[in-house]
Amino acid sequence: ENRIIMLCVGSSTAARTLRLHIPAAFRAMSTSSLLIEDGQYSWLKDLGLQAENHGVFNGKWGGNGQVIASVCPSSNKPIANVTEGNLADYEESVKLSREAYKLWADVPAPQRGEIVRQIADAMREKKHLLGKLISLEVGKIVPEGVGEVQEFIDICDYATGLSRMYGGNVFPSERKGHALIEQYNPLGLVGVITAFNFPCAVYGWNAALALTCGNSVLWKGSQTTPLISIAVTRIMASVLEKNDMPPAVATLVCGGAEVGAAIAKDPRVNLVSFTGSVPVGKQVNLVVQERFGKCLLELGGNNNIIVMDDADMDLAVRSCLFACVGTAGQRCTTTRRLTIHESIYDEFVSRLVKSYASVRMGDPLEDGTLLGPLHTQQAVDKFRVAVDSAVKQGGKIACGGKVADREGYYVEPTIITDIAHDADIVHTETFAPIVYVLKTTSFEEAVEWNNEVKEGLSSSIFTRDMNKVFRWIGPHGSDCGLVNVNIPTNGAEIGGAFGGEKCTGGGRESGSDAWKQYMRRSTCTINYSHELPLAQGIKFE
Repeated sequence: ENRIIMLCVGSSTAARTLRLHIPAAFRAMSTSSLLIEDGQYSWLKDLGLQAENHGVFNGKWGGNGQVIASVCPSSNKPIANVTEGNLADYEESVKLSREAYKLWADVPAPQRGEIVRQIADAMREKKHLLGKLISLEVGKIVPEGVGEVQEFIDICDYATGLSRMYGGNVFPSERKGHALIEQYNPLGLVGVITAFNFPCAVYGWNAALALTCGNSVLWKGSQTTPLISIAVTRIMASVLEKNDMPPAVATLVCGGAEVGAAIAKDPRVNLVSFTGSVPVGKQVNLVVQERFGKCLLELGGNNNIIVMDDADMDLAVRSCLFACVGTAGQRCTTTRRLTIHESIYDEFVSRLVKSYASVRMGDPLEDGTLLGPLHTQQAVDKFRVAVDSAVKQGGKIACGGKVADREGYYVEPTIITDIAHDADIVHTETFAPIVYVLKTTSFEEAVEWNNEVKEGLSSSIFTRDMNKVFRWIGPHGSDCGLVNVNIPTNGAEIGGAFGGEKCTGGGRESGSDAWKQYMRRSTCTINYSHELPLAQGIKFE
């Protein structure tokens, strides 16, 4: 079941409707049935979590919205209850966060960077526990959960160094006695809306840079992963308080689509960073643009790996296994399409199918598990529809294709062959471990197929031919934001900017110069002489 939240913004003559689809919230459960009260999961309390949790933090913990249960996707059992925020809680949080910004923006950037460094250290102390929580609440295996926390830590370290380095340019002025410079200043309040699949790292990418640049942050995490949002916010709040900084610099409002819609339409939110699906991202962007706000979008990806006839086959097969099956196919960078040269197609498919047989499905908290569950029943339903559609459109199931007969939201990792490159289902992103294997005759054709989908997030080619490598990364190669060679489409490092083109949204997070999206740039001309020469030699006398 879905709830639909509609919010109209703008004037009566130019109203815009924001239509957000969200899964119906899980109803709150009695304390005795919660996993957190089971001794096996007592470690959750070491993260400050309880059976009943407040989902709003703006200097103090609270919440006046509905009470929901966070549910473990591997067992379909409730973990703990959370009281969400309502629009009144949101309003209070915005006011307090904007007040906190006034103080935070005046803190010298290197001092802000030092506090972000302390946040990284606090996250290190809880890294394994947070990784286990991600595994429990999201469904990804523990090594991936711990790796996600490491991403948060890494971007904090990056932001700490950045705090002593970012700045504008000094340009030569054409006028005597004048200086021409660029000045970067914080935007104000940054609203961050994150998705279920990376509930910790993506917030870290945004928060570390936004805070270092002098902004305050308001976070709305996924409605199905509130415990991670609460645990991370507790860690950040403790560091801010220890440094006598206003805790509302980093606020949290757990809630449904009504909170996300309020962030999108609110002119007091200077930047909206949204991670999610293309349809919802489009609606968020329209609402933000209606008020001439700034938007940073990281949306879907129909990612492709090309394997040419000269590729290192062992390397390609191992890479494709992780790219297609990792996180149960629920990364925005998961490989959805494999484009294989016809001369090696049969051998490659045979080897890939064999490698799939080695993937151990199970409890993501257990050692040795490589495939955890999908996140919700809705995701399982979409998996079924996609497999059925692929078969109807001419595809053949080479591996998998079924919902697993076990507790939780498990499906078999699936390989579909013999399907047209332009079949509707091939051009549809399904958040599940399904990959469509296409047969190509040439490099040029493979690149054309890579670029024909509406998304443009991640792509990779496996080849030893340097001519193809540089054509692939050049102007007539991949049109994606992430263009890789001899590595999977997923697993990006934090040092480069992360994001994609076309319907992926065009936003950039994490490294490189992504920090500029969290600041406003001013061009400043300073006259330090007693003369008044005008630009372009104009005389006005």
